[in-house]
Amino acid sequence: MIDLHYWPTPNGHKITLFLEESGLPYRIVPVDIGKGAQFAPAFLAISPNNKMPAIVDHAPADGGAPLSVFESGAILLYLAEKTGRFLPDDLRGRAAALEWLFWQVGGLGPMTGQYGHFHVYAPEPIAYARERYANEAHRLLGVLERRLAGRAFLAGDAYTIADMACYPWIDPYAGAPLDLASYPEVRRWREAIAARPATQRAYALAQQVNPDAGKPLGEEERRNLFGRR
Repeated sequence: MIDLHYWPTPNGHKITLFLEESGLPYRIVPVDIGKGAQFAPAFLAISPNNKMPAIVDHAPADGGAPLSVFESGAILLYLAEKTGRFLPDDLRGRAAALEWLFWQVGGLGPMTGQYGHFHVYAPEPIAYARERYANEAHRLLGVLERRLAGRAFLAGDAYTIADMACYPWIDPYAGAPLDLASYPEVRRWREAIAARPATQRAYALAQQVNPDAGKPLGEEERRNLFGRR
C-alpha cells in the first residue's frame, strides 16, 4: 500500500496520474497546504522541504520498513522502477524519458509556477515579473512543441513518467490562461492525455479532496502558502 500525502496542485496531480494508470493500491492522506499542514512535524518527517506531495511505501521492494520519498520527480521515478512501468527499458528511451522528467522539474514547473504566482496570487501587479515569466512560460511551451513534433509522447511512442510530469503544468491557471493557439503539437498531446480514463480519475480526486479548489485565497491561506519560512 502506498500512502500519498497529497493536495490537488499540479505537482500533486503528477502522482495521482501514475497511481491511477498503474493500479497500485494507495490511499490519499490530505495535506491542506492552505491551513499549513505541510509544516506539521509528522509531515516534515517524510518531506523535510515542507512541500507536497510525498509518499510512504509500506511494501518496498527490499522487504524492509516503510520507505518515504519526497519530491514529485523522485516519486515518479521511484514508482516507475517499483512497477517496471512508464519508463522505457532501452537505454535511449530511458535517457529521453529522464531528460524530459528533469526538464519539467527544473524548468517547466518552476517557471510556470512563477507565472501563476505573479499573474494570479501576487497582492499587487508587478509588470516586469509578469512579462518575465509569461515570456519564459511561452519559451518552454515552444521547446515542448518542437519536441512533440513527429512523436506521440515525449519519449516516443510510449506514455511515460515524463508526460505525467509535464501534463499538469500546461496552462494550469484558470485565472491567467496561456494562449495555446501557437502550439498545435502541445494541444494534440494534451488532449490525448486528457482523454485517458486514468487521467480523468486522477483529476476527479481534486474536488473530492478540496471542494474549494479554485476559489480566491484567504489571508490565512496566503500566509501559509507564501509567507512562512
